[in-house]
Amino acid sequence: MKVRCVLICSAHLHKPCPAVYHPSQMMSSEVFVPGWLQQLLVVLLRFALFFAAPVNLTNGMECSARGPASYILVFTGHWSPQTFPKQYPLFRPPAQWSKLMAVTHNEQYRLWQEGAPASDGMKSFAEQGLTVDLVKDAKEARKRRVVGSMYRTAGIPSGIGHSSTELLLTPRTPLLSLIVKVIPSPDWFVGVDSLNLCEGGQWKQEVTFDLHPFDAGTDSGFTFSSPNFPTTPPENITMITSQKPNHPANSFYYPRLTELPPLATVMVKRQGHTPVRQQNRLSNHILPDTTKPNRFSETPLDCEVSMWSSWGLCLGPCSRGGLRHRTRYILLKPANSGTPCPEREEQEECTPHNCLAHQ
Repeated sequence: MKVRCVLICSAHLHKPCPAVYHPSQMMSSEVFVPGWLQQLLVVLLRFALFFAAPVNLTNGMECSARGPASYILVFTGHWSPQTFPKQYPLFRPPAQWSKLMAVTHNEQYRLWQEGAPASDGMKSFAEQGLTVDLVKDAKEARKRRVVGSMYRTAGIPSGIGHSSTELLLTPRTPLLSLIVKVIPSPDWFVGVDSLNLCEGGQWKQEVTFDLHPFDAGTDSGFTFSSPNFPTTPPENITMITSQKPNHPANSFYYPRLTELPPLATVMVKRQGHTPVRQQNRLSNHILPDTTKPNRFSETPLDCEVSMWSSWGLCLGPCSRGGLRHRTRYILLKPANSGTPCPEREEQEECTPHNCLAHQ
């Protein structure tokens, strides 16, 4: 009589599986395992480990594209006195853009995220334009295979201009994030958060979109040239709009507009060749002839004036009566066909103070 006992143990429990024993072998130090059972256990173990391993997903869909994809990224700044006339920085320093930092990654990494607090590295970049901490964090994430590559471009010394670089994306890291600091500003920047360039099994050919300013939530300054004023405690990253923050002192406050014009645009276009990998090197390619800056309509800027001063003394002869004056001054000059400034001086008739004693 033969006694057989077949058990399949779970790969997650890490317990040895008992073999098939014959009664005469129960006292032997050697265990006999048939070859067919060994093969079956190996197949089952591989099957269990396959489904237990994490799967790299992007927005709920796995990128099954065959091989990597090469792109050229073109950043175009549209920050001009015509589109953003309010408090436009002309000197010390003039309007300009920092170096661009881009990262390819999967959904387990975030360079920045609207509605979430800024990391220490993001705070350093948004306030000072420094990338040291962000690069360090991205390198650590690359060791975990959640970041592919990092790219940087040179800064743009004016509000209008271009910078560009070549990108290489893989099915493992098909997402793109980037940031550029607005200079000067307290902690403002423009950027892209986790743009998925892979749809199912296909790489997108071209993507173009507008960029609007964001507040990193680490500095409470209202204007481009505000002094350092840390936000305590720090707030979440939020988009700046034409009416948010709702304060006339804010440099992007345009109550007549439903939304701000684009501060910049980004174009990501697929190329036919694979670029030479330039890890962490500055890049600024010659732009294709078809890339031209978009022209936006001028943003009207209404005049802003102060409150009236107090009335001055009533002066004049008692026989004819006197006059008194009050004034106000211009806070913000109009631009681009905005509402002109109202009168800045006003007068009215009055009775001189020395005449009241004779009445």
